[in-house]
Amino acid sequence: MTSSLEAVGAASGGRRFALSWPRLSPRAVSWLQVSGLAVVLVVLFALPTLLFLVVSFFDYDRTGIYPAFILDNYRDLLTTPATIRVYLSSLKFAVIVWAITLFLGFNIAYFLIFHVRSAAVRTIFFLLCAIPFWTSGIIRAIAWIPFLGRNGAFNQALMFLGVTSRPLDFLLFSDFAVIVTYVHLFTLLMIGPIANSLTKIDPALIEAARDAGASRWRTIVEIIIPLSKTGIALGSILVFTQDMGDYFVVKQMSGGQSASIVSALSTEIQAMQYPPASASAVVLVIFVALMVAFMMRVVDVRKELAS
Repeated sequence: MTSSLEAVGAASGGRRFALSWPRLSPRAVSWLQVSGLAVVLVVLFALPTLLFLVVSFFDYDRTGIYPAFILDNYRDLLTTPATIRVYLSSLKFAVIVWAITLFLGFNIAYFLIFHVRSAAVRTIFFLLCAIPFWTSGIIRAIAWIPFLGRNGAFNQALMFLGVTSRPLDFLLFSDFAVIVTYVHLFTLLMIGPIANSLTKIDPALIEAARDAGASRWRTIVEIIIPLSKTGIALGSILVFTQDMGDYFVVKQMSGGQSASIVSALSTEIQAMQYPPASASAVVLVIFVALMVAFMMRVVDVRKELAS
């Protein structure tokens, strides 16, 4: 290989050759950098969304679906009282779970960042929070059934301590069980972003507030919470979208007594009512997108992350 290159160099009068690649403009480089993610989003999100948007206007009967452009699927969806109840039920779960996970997530993140001084101990605590995520979410949800059941560990402990003389029936197959499971599954989604925002706060600001006579509560309200609003917004978006898109937890932990948007959508799919199911999916995507847009409006996440 070397001798052949030398021969070429001798034949060309000893001139050196250098491979010259075309220089790309910064705009072209930016497009190349995002092209991979753009392809994934188009193939896995945009095209499926466009597909069920088109199908949502189709007509259907017991034998199949027929291409058309009708608004009956949306009219039936938005004017049915059962649909309103399902959306209110899902929104109720989302708001309650968001409030509890925000309270727990902020306090846990605050403790880990400002009270645990050792980086090694802090890492161990973070690992303890993340260990449940090493198993399937379905397994973690089902694990609450024997714990909260009539003969479960929690009821047995309450009767052993004399708190109650009979098992508590509301612990399982109820809204309470759904909320407990959601909080268990989604609290870490709130801890991570908030902890990341808290690590960026300069400790000198907190020391200056304390030197100025500010109480711990006032320091949290006026300094820490405003500076951690990016993490709060990101955690809220993660918890809210996961909650609104869940199907398994509501079905299993409520014993079929509560309904969610996705469970109603699943029922329509099982009945092969694909146009109404597509209309439900479109409405759900729009509803969640509006809620996320509202959160992004309150906190400009892109600006905060860029800074």
